[in-house]
Amino acid sequence: MSEFQKGLEAYTYCTLCPNYCRVDRTAGDIGRCGETDSVRVAWSGLHRGEEPPVTGEKGSGMIFFCGCPLHCAFCQNHQISAGLTGGDSSVGITVSIEELASMMIALQKMGATNINLVTGTHFIPSIIEAIKRARNQGLVLQIVWNSSGYESIEGLTLIDPYVDLYLIDVKTLDAEVAQRFCALAKYSEIIRPVMDFLVARHSEVTFDEKGNMQGLLVRHLLFPLTLPATKEFLHYFAKTLKNHAWLSLMVQFVPPKGDVTFPEITEKEYDSLIDLMEELEIEEGFVQELADNIPWIPDFNRDVPFPSSFAEVSPYFLALKQKAMHQETR
Repeated sequence: MSEFQKGLEAYTYCTLCPNYCRVDRTAGDIGRCGETDSVRVAWSGLHRGEEPPVTGEKGSGMIFFCGCPLHCAFCQNHQISAGLTGGDSSVGITVSIEELASMMIALQKMGATNINLVTGTHFIPSIIEAIKRARNQGLVLQIVWNSSGYESIEGLTLIDPYVDLYLIDVKTLDAEVAQRFCALAKYSEIIRPVMDFLVARHSEVTFDEKGNMQGLLVRHLLFPLTLPATKEFLHYFAKTLKNHAWLSLMVQFVPPKGDVTFPEITEKEYDSLIDLMEELEIEEGFVQELADNIPWIPDFNRDVPFPSSFAEVSPYFLALKQKAMHQETR
């Protein structure tokens, strides 16, 4: 049995994420991620809205996968994250492993800084094979694993050898906050061993001669009315991660459907976070300015879901999308 065949066995009794659904996705069964073993991609192209070392000169080479192990209450990518279980089934196209590999090569030809894989946890075996094939076809870009942090150790063990940079969320350490905003209280329990696993394998942040970042870049978004939980996270980061990872602290929070109104963070609250970071000597990373709060939500029904100044669609992905649409209308 080939390594690829062994990898695909992970789909038959799926434990790729911490939900441990143990369904046979090769038989068409779906778990919480909402996807079978057929890889579905919602969008691919250059994105210039990531952190500076991830964005680079021309943009990060994004591949947004459909489905998600989490179903956060206010997910900005709600059109694609619910997968076949409740999202917009018209969004996204099914791609073969060879097409996924070609998608990576196409991004490299566009001048992408890296290959940025967004929410790929439930497709790990297929992604690994696609990376291998792309490498054989000349892919030299680094691989970014863009994740909610809701990972199983089993899945991470498979993908880790292929990842250069983890752009990973630590959403919260508070169970009540996790239940409200992530729809799973156990997120707060899962994230600590995930970060322990990653720190053990990526103990420091480094940069290569081209300025490409390697290691761990930890994102944390301040949820509305949860300032104490964010301060708890900052203490955790200072104690556990500060010497091993960079921090990206974000304060923009936009309910994607416009059906809920939350109070915005005040300047006093913002200043208290900055003061705490200085007190804890958290120096490496990025902090979003209050003025940077851009109230836009991606629309994956469009060829370019983001403002044109932020993104450029991959012609190869667009061709695959148009081909899929043509086949549906036949």
